[in-house]
Amino acid sequence: MNSNQNKPSADGNSQLMGKAGRKELVAWALYDFANSGYTTVVQTTIFSAYFVGVVAGATQGVTPGLSTLLWSLAIGFANFIVMISGPLIGAIADYRACKKLFLLISSAGCVTSTALLALVGPGDIGLGMVLVTLSAIMFASGENLIAAFLPELVPEENMGRMSGYGWSLGYFGGLLTLGICLAYITWAKQHDLPETHFVPVTLLITAAIFALAAAPTFLWLRERAIPAAWDQSLSRLQISYARLAHTFKEAARFRDLLWFLITLGVYQSGVSTVVVLAAIYAQEVIGFDTQSLVVLIMVVNVTAAVGAFICGHLQDRMGSVPTLTITLLIWIVAVIVALFADTPALMWIAGNIIGLAMGASQAVGRALVSKFSPTERAGEFLGLWGFVNRLSAIVGPLSYGLINYWSNGDHRMSLLSTLAFFIIGLALLSKVNEGRGKAAALMNGAG
Repeated sequence: MNSNQNKPSADGNSQLMGKAGRKELVAWALYDFANSGYTTVVQTTIFSAYFVGVVAGATQGVTPGLSTLLWSLAIGFANFIVMISGPLIGAIADYRACKKLFLLISSAGCVTSTALLALVGPGDIGLGMVLVTLSAIMFASGENLIAAFLPELVPEENMGRMSGYGWSLGYFGGLLTLGICLAYITWAKQHDLPETHFVPVTLLITAAIFALAAAPTFLWLRERAIPAAWDQSLSRLQISYARLAHTFKEAARFRDLLWFLITLGVYQSGVSTVVVLAAIYAQEVIGFDTQSLVVLIMVVNVTAAVGAFICGHLQDRMGSVPTLTITLLIWIVAVIVALFADTPALMWIAGNIIGLAMGASQAVGRALVSKFSPTERAGEFLGLWGFVNRLSAIVGPLSYGLINYWSNGDHRMSLLSTLAFFIIGLALLSKVNEGRGKAAALMNGAG
């Protein structure tokens, strides 16, 4: 960040940092509520299983394992685009104080492309991949931008709690969306309507809920940052590249942040795999139908909300690193149970353990990066957080998809790679020093 921007001074802007009122905090958290319907319906349950089983299923002449690989490629390409653009968008948003504008654009794009997915039917593989890719790009960009507001809203000691509130509310948003979709699916089945009818309707429901629930965010959330002086001889892209280069040059001052980002990239590869392939695993290995998948994920959303809420408080009390260590151990247990599950009952047990771990790990990870980030460069550093999340969303699902393709559709073999990500991430986490990382962020903010 430009040295003249957001430094503690008489300009009064720094006095606004961490001073958000309750209505504004609710508006921030409601965005997690709004966009969670997209991940649960499109990426995690209904459309992912629909794409693999119907759009690119065996009846379309697609060989075993290839449909899963195609889904993984679409998600992977979207995350590659966001991986490249996320830090740049974050840097520009900080420099020009336009996070809210960018958030509005990305939200509108995600809502529109999600609604257009309703046009995808059996055999529309290309159209489905394009729209999924576009919607995932817009979703992930919005996720980065909403996270960048966190250091402006609450003081450092409350970031874990606030992040936990957001994730917890988000899971209830996903639960509401799935509940409405389930009600429609149940009605449709009672009237003997096919999957090609009720799946498109669930996508329209998801888009509408996203748009309505996100409205308070744009009405009440304030942009506290002040635009920095802009060298008119340089483009914004040149400025953002220069600032990002400066960030990496200061790597020694933020070594715990960078080490944690590496750790995050490894274990988040496992999380990302579960998010986009869990429903496919339950459908292909255990034999769940669409209705059963929706019910399972609805219950998992409840346990995920509980996990996010509890661990948000735990990390403020005992520290983020110890809390995350516990969370990764839970992940390891969950994946092992899923690996050996051969009945719906065991899959239900695995799913709920996964939910508890997922809510916890996502809330803790976002808050820890925020704690390691100087307030005035939050957009830039949380752009790096987004960069790593997107990289993991490429590596994890793509590794699963490739193994599944090479093993001719063996999902249990593919799941072993997911287990490895959590085990390696746990080992890397032991090298992160939380106190030193927070001290480095404070020193930079005062400099």
